[in-house]
Amino acid sequence: MKILLVEDELELLHSMKDYLSMEGFVCEIAPDYSTASRLIGAYEYDCIVIDITLPDRSGLLLIEEIKKINTETGVIIVSAKNSIDDRVFGLSQGSDDYLTKPFHLSELNARLKALIRRKYFKGSDVIHCASLMIDLSAKKLFVNKVEIILTQKEYEILIYLISGKEKVFTKEAIAEHLWGDSIDQADSFGFIYTHIKNLRRKITDAGGVDPIVTVYGLGYKIVCQ
Repeated sequence: MKILLVEDELELLHSMKDYLSMEGFVCEIAPDYSTASRLIGAYEYDCIVIDITLPDRSGLLLIEEIKKINTETGVIIVSAKNSIDDRVFGLSQGSDDYLTKPFHLSELNARLKALIRRKYFKGSDVIHCASLMIDLSAKKLFVNKVEIILTQKEYEILIYLISGKEKVFTKEAIAEHLWGDSIDQADSFGFIYTHIKNLRRKITDAGGVDPIVTVYGLGYKIVCQ
């Protein structure tokens, strides 16, 4: 899943990025309001982590921008402010969670994963789709109760498509979401077709029903029946 980290303490910003990247997140960073505003206007994120005390403008204003663009995007505030009033105000402005500094990166990771489960998977660690069962906590796919070994990108594509609830995703959207904004430099998106072809083959070779639907001229979606 793709997240944006907005934090002006550069050491903390890069520590969060390094830790969460190792946990499987695609992480992009912004050290100030203006950079974050540009990124959320150009790209989609599953969740955004925001320090509300930024050098150029309040992070609370950024939350307003986020909710205008995509109400489903999750928001976690990280702040040194620890009063009940600050927490209540941050949550009332549209944040889904509030984490007080200093915090352990493992706690931020756990809260991100819990928020994504609530937002996109009805709070469950297990997803059922046709003959597939996905264990989100273990990052494993089972077809007819037999584990299927996927590459990291095959797994991420599967989760991204399922999170869309039958929404059609273009190859460009899939590539940008899983590889970040640097994918804009790619000459083509043929590698997306290859990943999806391999994913489908692994499912059907295991006797499963392929839930990935090609919408010709547009992209792909998943239909769970």
